[in-house]
Amino acid sequence: MMRKTCFVLLLFLGVSQLAQAQQAKLKKAFNGKNLKGWVVPENNIWWSVKEGVLFAKSDPEKTGSILWTKKNYNDFVIETEFLYGEGTVDTGIFLRTEKEQIQMGISGSLKRDMTGSPYIVGKGYPVEAEGVADILRPNEWNTIKIKAVDNVYTVWLNGHKVVTYTSDDVPEEGPIGLQLHPGRDMTTSFRNIRIGELD
Repeated sequence: MMRKTCFVLLLFLGVSQLAQAQQAKLKKAFNGKNLKGWVVPENNIWWSVKEGVLFAKSDPEKTGSILWTKKNYNDFVIETEFLYGEGTVDTGIFLRTEKEQIQMGISGSLKRDMTGSPYIVGKGYPVEAEGVADILRPNEWNTIKIKAVDNVYTVWLNGHKVVTYTSDDVPEEGPIGLQLHPGRDMTTSFRNIRIGELD
């Protein structure tokens, strides 16, 4: 009886530790004051900070820009609030590389909102996030959360899980990037950006 009790206890502790390992402690990745912790593009005219909000705005030539974290990440969770601005908003979050992205806003190729869907270079949109039309608030702040474990991405929009996708070939680690898509005349905003590393 004692052995059985000990086995059950050890099994419970193992499951508990595994669950804790998959729950990241989210920390501020954006201080709301400046771009500390991010790689600021040379001659930056795209990214600015005001009253706790990170603003992205296209330049007249619509060259686009990516704001990368200085830190590289392996397995992680990122959560941020975002607000669509003016123009045709086409943005997203890059995951360890410029070739793997979770879309936010209007897809340039599909000409419709693909928020929450993975965009993979060479494959386009291999799957589409579910129920986004009923969840997304186009004229209000929304929250997106992305968990990247190895090559598996899980995405939540406003607290609802909308997609899980397994990619074929991803780097083991890399930075996280916020996109201002080239060829667009647009503005968009981010706030309360938090990132947590997974053990």
